[in-house]
Amino acid sequence: MILPIRTSIRPWRTPYANYSLIVINVLIFFLTYGPHSTMVPGYGIVKEPLREWASQFMLHPSDPTLWQFVSYAFLHGGLLHIGGNMFFLYLFGNNVNDRLGHLNYILLYLAGAVFSALGHIAIGSLFGSEGLSAPLLGASGAVAAVIGAYLVLFPQTVITVAYWFIFIGTIDVPALYFIAFKLIVIDNILTRYASNIGYDAHLAGYAFGASAMLLMLGTGLLSSSGYDLWAMLRQWNRRRQYRDVVSDGYNPFSGRTASKHVKAKEVKESPEEKAHTEKVKKLRMEIADCIAQRNLSAAARAYLELIDTDARQVIPRQYLLDISNQLASENKYEEAAQAYEQFLEHYRNYEYSEQVELMLGIIYSRYLHKQESAIRYLARAVEKLSDPMQIKMCKDELSKLRG
Repeated sequence: MILPIRTSIRPWRTPYANYSLIVINVLIFFLTYGPHSTMVPGYGIVKEPLREWASQFMLHPSDPTLWQFVSYAFLHGGLLHIGGNMFFLYLFGNNVNDRLGHLNYILLYLAGAVFSALGHIAIGSLFGSEGLSAPLLGASGAVAAVIGAYLVLFPQTVITVAYWFIFIGTIDVPALYFIAFKLIVIDNILTRYASNIGYDAHLAGYAFGASAMLLMLGTGLLSSSGYDLWAMLRQWNRRRQYRDVVSDGYNPFSGRTASKHVKAKEVKESPEEKAHTEKVKKLRMEIADCIAQRNLSAAARAYLELIDTDARQVIPRQYLLDISNQLASENKYEEAAQAYEQFLEHYRNYEYSEQVELMLGIIYSRYLHKQESAIRYLARAVEKLSDPMQIKMCKDELSKLRG
């Protein structure tokens, strides 16, 4: 058996919307859960999971009412049912909430519930599923929409998975492969072992969540991070187009189709320049490899060596942010401050720049004792922060600095 236990990223902002949804689901569960047996004509004695007054809020596929397309997603048939759904919502929803904002995240969750129910009914009607005769309840479809959104927004992150068969241990798996193959294909297509599980609702939820995020990224309603699935698809398409035109003899430098091969003029480098170039290339590759393996400590060491070799070098945005955070966690505050400074200089349009400014201000204030720099960055951050606790901390720090 395998179970995902954590992801390699944490939200910058407190995911209040996700926490609220979890609390609401738990409260409604305790209000509505009341297993009992009842006599149903034509079926005999049937075990019902909910109190009698709450049964009207389940979705009845054969005769649904409008509110049931939302209400069913807040009902659960047991502790294992709600425990599993809320665990996955917490695991994947926090970062999606952080990326979308509170209102958009809640809309994604509710729309995921609606579309997963519609998918359950549509697929069941098309293939004559027996599942349409039973009422539908549970947040699984809405949670699947959130996981589908995570797949698109954070495909290059790593999920730590615990396994126990003969041996017990953990393994890190790329999010793209774990969600696509394990959660979607294996769990909902290949191994349909229970008749009372809404597999079609899950699949519809995954499809909706992923499609909605791709649509938002493709239309510019949501800015691309450069590491999401949309950016990966664009990069793949650019490489495909480049290979196609070059294979036809097109010269991308001259803009003309080459009729004959022309030997390029070789630029001579001195032995020192060549050694410098090779060292820079080696260090950049080492940083990329360490980041891919989530060995941030080694990546940070390679980055410091790279900057010492050539201070003009700039690495990709997420690499630099991860390394800056790692240096701060290792109490290398001078190096961390320089890395954060470089980040803000080269990635000014970063959507969470206030978080970086807050961190930089705290480092300058508490550890490096550079009052002017601390005030400058904290003053910038406090104007853009939205988390009440962070705003209070920022204001308190500024008050101390200004005396």
